[in-house]
Order: sequence, then structure tokens, then C-alpha cells
Amino acid sequence: MLISLLMGYLCGSIPFGLILTRMAGLGDVRKIGSGNIGATNVLRTGNKKLAALTLLADALKGTVAVATARYFIGLEAALIAGLGAFLGHLYPVWLKFKGGKGVATYLGVLLGLAPLIVLVFAAVWLAMAKIFRYSSLAALTAAVVVPAALYLYGKPGIASLFLVMSAITILKHRENISRLLAGTEGRIGDKG
Repeated sequence: MLISLLMGYLCGSIPFGLILTRMAGLGDVRKIGSGNIGATNVLRTGNKKLAALTLLADALKGTVAVATARYFIGLEAALIAGLGAFLGHLYPVWLKFKGGKGVATYLGVLLGLAPLIVLVFAAVWLAMAKIFRYSSLAALTAAVVVPAALYLYGKPGIASLFLVMSAITILKHRENISRLLAGTEGRIGDKG
């Protein structure tokens, strides 16, 4: 289990947003916007393709960690590897433990463990984003719904993992929640 956790952590700690923006000649993504390494901040560079690629890579590192552990060891190891990948993205050793907010990696872990529930996440995210135009609110709402959906789908072990991951996701979005309450959170499509 320790090996699964470590493998997941190392996989999750690859800072794709930073790597891709540097490779594209856009400098250090940590010096713009929120200072995070995730796709939302990469989008602030103005490069939508690079942001999409970051989103995909950050998700797939969660999926790869889960699928590898599940294939070689089993479901329990996959759960531990998924948590490791998620924590690796949030607290990467290579960046002095300052990473992203984890939504893409959360989604990738979900894809590896319960692919149908990704559709629930996507439906909730899209509905909230369409209605309110806040990416953070959409992600937070989806993260609240996912553990319940997993439990109702008959996956209590996976639901427990996502209950923990959702709680961490909410904590990592404290500043967004404060801005939402204050009415100062940026909306999807806003410039600047």
C-alpha cells in the first residue's frame, strides 16, 4: 500500500502546467493569475490549447496511477494510488509542495475508478457553469455530488475516498469561496 501511495504521489506530482507553459515559451505559470499550476491558470496565458492539454495531462496522471495500481495489485491499492496522485498534484515535492487545486486530477482518479460517475460530475459542472458562470462553484458543487452519487451507485469504498478528496478540494478552494460570498469571483468568459 505504501508503494501504491508513493507511486501515485510521484505520478500526481508531475507539474504539467508548469512544464507545458515553459516548453511553449510562456515562462513560469506560477507568476501569473492565481499562481497555481493547473489548467485554469494556464488558460490565463491566453493559450486555450495549452490549457486543454494541461487539463488532460493533469487528469490522466490520476487515471494512470489508479489503473496501474489496480492492474498490478488490486482495488484497495488503486484507491490509495488515487489519493496519492491527488495529493501529489496539490503538494508536489518538486515545487516545494505548492501545486494546483486538484480538480483535474480528482476527475482523472474518478475516471479510473468509476467512469460512469464522471458523467455525473460533468453534468453537474456543466449545469452550474451554464447557470452561474463560475468555474469554482461548478467544480465545488460537482465535488459535493460525486461521493453521494458513488454511494448510491453501490460503490461505498470509492465513495469514502471521494468524500475525503472532496473535503480537501473544498479546503483548497477557500479563497474562491470567500470571493464567491463577496461577489468578486471571476466568471467564466470574463477578461482579465
